Amino acid sequence: MAGGEEAAVPLVSELVTNAVVHARVPPGREIQTRFVRQHRGVRIEVHDASGVWPVRRAPGEAGGFGPVVVEALAARWGVAERGGVGKAVWAVVVEPVGPGVPGAGAVT
Repeated sequence: MAGGEEAAVPLVSELVTNAVVHARVPPGREIQTRFVRQHRGVRIEVHDASGVWPVRRAPGEAGGFGPVVVEALAARWGVAERGGVGKAVWAVVVEPVGPGVPGAGAVT
């Protein structure tokens, strides 16, 4: 994925960090990552065993910057239920097609 790495690397870091800090999964449960190649980009998924979905809060001293970072780096993102316990937080990074934020180009 030429050009999309600049957005994908910090995006993976943010999503995994959020799962580690906020999911608070029971011992023995794992956080898994999945990368699915798509046309002109990649879908990044972070799966955890927590049923608690991300909650947007105002950025400040106590945090809240995660969604801001994810929205700046991803073309789109969201949360999905899993077939079993927990959720998957996902984001799509696409190759830039013009000026602007790396990875946030339009999908063609």
